[in-house]
Amino acid sequence: MSTDPPGLRTPELLVWLSTHLPEFDASGPPEYRLLAGGRSNVTYAVTDAAGRRWALRRPPLGHVMPSAHDMSREFRVLQGLGRVGFPAPPARVLCEDASVIGAPFMVMDFVDGRVIGTSEDASGLSADDASGVSRTLVEGLASLHQVDVAAAGLADFGRPQGYLQRQVTRWGQQWPITKTRELASIDALQAWLTEQVRDVPDDSPWSLVHGDYRLDNVILTPDLSRLLAVLDWEMSTLGDPVADLAIALVYWTEAGDGLRSGIPVAQGVTSGPGFWTRQQIADGYAVASGSDLRNLDLCVVLACFKLAVIMESIHYRNLGGQQIGATAERGEDMGAATEAMAELGLQVISRGGIDGLAA
Repeated sequence: MSTDPPGLRTPELLVWLSTHLPEFDASGPPEYRLLAGGRSNVTYAVTDAAGRRWALRRPPLGHVMPSAHDMSREFRVLQGLGRVGFPAPPARVLCEDASVIGAPFMVMDFVDGRVIGTSEDASGLSADDASGVSRTLVEGLASLHQVDVAAAGLADFGRPQGYLQRQVTRWGQQWPITKTRELASIDALQAWLTEQVRDVPDDSPWSLVHGDYRLDNVILTPDLSRLLAVLDWEMSTLGDPVADLAIALVYWTEAGDGLRSGIPVAQGVTSGPGFWTRQQIADGYAVASGSDLRNLDLCVVLACFKLAVIMESIHYRNLGGQQIGATAERGEDMGAATEAMAELGLQVISRGGIDGLAA
């Protein structure tokens, strides 16, 4: 009976690593550990015979949506970020041969640091620490958006003009593929976005964007003073940087939240004393980046729409027994999360801005 962790074929993997990753010590059996934090791509810690740790990432075990979970894109952006010194895990090797473990995968250095991923992680922070973490996250995002994409070898990594229009189209196309039932709230969000995005000018500012920037996707130094690494670049491309800020704001929580408190993703992490409010996050980013945030409300609604579709895809995998990691282990109800996230987007529309995220 196989003892392989879900999503790995360890005998084949060991042979491949010993051939393609010279620094990997294959003189003894490695240790493999599924990292439970992921809800989309799956990440494992791999410890070789010498005790060196690596991180291996692969797509989900099932229901991979078109154009999603592209290992080669993530590998390429990590290589580019390494060239310009932006804090991200150094990428080592990419395997596009699905016959090795059943899917393409990549291996990067394991970055050891501090992750504030749950309310329990945040509960021990002083108010000063929480404020410092807020500032570090915001300044890290502004720094990302100032990356010289040509120097990083990423000038052709995407087509920045029309980014928001394509995002509305893309996630609108993903919904019919992943939905488990009809939701009028999703239809209403898509209709509103389709109408509003027509007015976005083609010359909107653009930069490298992460696509899923949030507190539990960064690794901090033990003293919380700076970023060691930003993780999970699978949705990165060139586009409107305000879209990254919007995602961060939707993930952010505040004491007194209604709908947001029922979404089991980063739940209550930033609700404690010292953490900035969403408005402070937006204002701090505007100062650090020099951006006028012209598309912020639109981007926040788009973030709710996008995350609702992603949560539905996780719900789809949960129903089929194909989801591993955080949501499967904790039995999170991602179907209800889809509905709450879509309603949150409608609240942003009806209240005319990020105050709707507190609904």
